[in-house]
Parts: sequence; structure tokens; C-alpha cells
Amino acid sequence: MKLHLHHINLSTDKVAEMDVFYRDIMGLDVPTEDVPTLEKNRGYAGDVAFVSDGHIQTHLAQRDVQAGFRTGQIVNPVARGHIAYRTDDLAAFKAHLEAKGIPYSDWGHAAVAGWHQIFFHDPDGNVIEVHEKRED
Repeated sequence: MKLHLHHINLSTDKVAEMDVFYRDIMGLDVPTEDVPTLEKNRGYAGDVAFVSDGHIQTHLAQRDVQAGFRTGQIVNPVARGHIAYRTDDLAAFKAHLEAKGIPYSDWGHAAVAGWHQIFFHDPDGNVIEVHEKRED
């Protein structure tokens, strides 16, 4: 169950402005591969822009404080933003969290097609995503 940093999600009310800032000022590019396909009819329909330094993506997501309620999930990853890790074995990672007594919200494929996502909080309340890229 290996983890690696995949993206940072910044929740914003200014997606277009943030996109221009991160591309023009920070010099980031629009990623050309591994760009998520959003499931806009399944709980989160916000605008999202994607930028990358070539290794780590930044997702500039429209803030949505109601997304957790609409999906029936306790953890809302687009209220304040989150950091995201990709794993090669989400089932093992979920078992690890359960063994450590860490509750999580299992969003499945509700937000991104082909990514099974879970979200949980660190001790300071920051949201962490762990996902596995799967086609099922």
C-alpha cells in the first residue's frame, strides 16, 4: 500500500482568477495526462481548473459547503480544500485506517470517474484524500 502525493485542492470562489494566477504568475501548465473526469451530476457540480508543475497537480475547485450533505458524506473535501495521495491498494489503506480508529467518508466514484476516493481528517481538522485509480 504505497502512497504518493498526487494533488493539492484549493477551494475558492474565484476559479477563473485563480486559474490565471497559477498559470500566468506561478508558471504552471494545464496537465495533459491523468486529468480527472468530474461526475457533475452525482453530488459536486462546481467548476474546477487544473494546473501542474509537471509532477504534482493543483485542483482549483469551486467552494461548495453543501457537497457533503448532497452526497450523504460527513467529510466535505470542497469546503476548505484538501491534500490528496494516490495509493495502489485502497482496500489495504482503509483497513489500516480502521485498525487505527480513524473514521473516513467513502465517496467511491461520486466526484471523479475512475477514482475511488476516501476522505478523512488529520488531528488539526485538515481534509486528506486517498484515492485509487480504478475503472470499475
